[in-house]
Amino acid sequence: MNGAGDTGAGPGRLRAPAREVARLRRAPALHPDGLLCPGALEIPGTSAGGPRWGVPWLDEAGRYAVTVRWSRALGLPPWLPDGLGLGLRVIDAAGPGRHLDLLLTTSRPGRLLRHVPVMRRDALAGPYTSLLAHRVGDRDRVLAAVPRETEPRRVPGDLAALRAALRGAPARMLLCAAAADEPWRGFGWLTIGPPRGGPTGATPGFDLRGNSLPGLRPPERLLRARDAAYTGSREGHGLLVGEIPAGPPGPAGPPGPAGADPGRPDAPDTTDDHP
Repeated sequence: MNGAGDTGAGPGRLRAPAREVARLRRAPALHPDGLLCPGALEIPGTSAGGPRWGVPWLDEAGRYAVTVRWSRALGLPPWLPDGLGLGLRVIDAAGPGRHLDLLLTTSRPGRLLRHVPVMRRDALAGPYTSLLAHRVGDRDRVLAAVPRETEPRRVPGDLAALRAALRGAPARMLLCAAAADEPWRGFGWLTIGPPRGGPTGATPGFDLRGNSLPGLRPPERLLRARDAAYTGSREGHGLLVGEIPAGPPGPAGPPGPAGADPGRPDAPDTTDDHP
C-alpha cells in the first residue's frame, strides 16, 4: 500500500523504494556518505570573444567560493566501484545569499552516454555530468565537470583515498556545457581543495529548485524525481537533513592553470557517441 503522497506513475514512484532502502540501511538511500570540500571557481566570461551563452552568470567574468560534496551514490563497500556524485554550491553566484546548486554524476562524454550514470573506481578517470539537460540560455544543454590535472594521477573513489589525494594536491576540473548538436564548450575552472573533518553522514540540503539562476535551471522532471526520492529517503531513515555551509570551510588554492582558456578547452573524448 502506498504511503501518503505516493503516486503510481511518474517521478513519484521513486518515493516508496527510496523509503524502503533508507529504512533498511538506516541512512539516506542515495549518497549516504561524502566529503565536504572547499572550492574555487573562475568564470572568465565571454567578453574576450566567442559566442555568448545568454546567461549573465556565464557571460560575465567572476570568481566564486564553492562548497563541494564528493560522495558515493550507492554507498557500496570502498573496494567496489560506485557511482560518484559531485555536488556544487556556488556561493553568492547571483548576489549575496543567492547561491547556485549543481549536481553531477560520473558518466561519459558522448552524445548518448552522457545521459547514463557510470560506476567508477577512479574519481578522476572521466567526466561528471548532469545526466539530464538543463536550460542554459535558449538551449537545453548537459553540464559537465571534466578532470584536468596538471599531472595525471589515479585517485581511488573511496572516501579515505580521495581525502588523502586531495590533501596531496587539489583537483582541477573544467566545467563545460553542450547541447545535443554542439561540441563541449568550457565556461569555468573549478579547483577542489582538501576536506576539513571526516565524512558527512546526512545528505546535505542541496536545493536545485531554489538555488538556480536566471537563464540556468534544471528540468522540471529532474526536480520532481529528486523531490520524490529524497522525501521517501527522509521518511525511511528519519534523520535530519543537514544544510550545507553557506561558505566553504577554507581556501582551495588558485582556480585554474595559468593561461588556461575555458572557452576553448580540449574537447572530451566522444568515442562513445554511438553505442
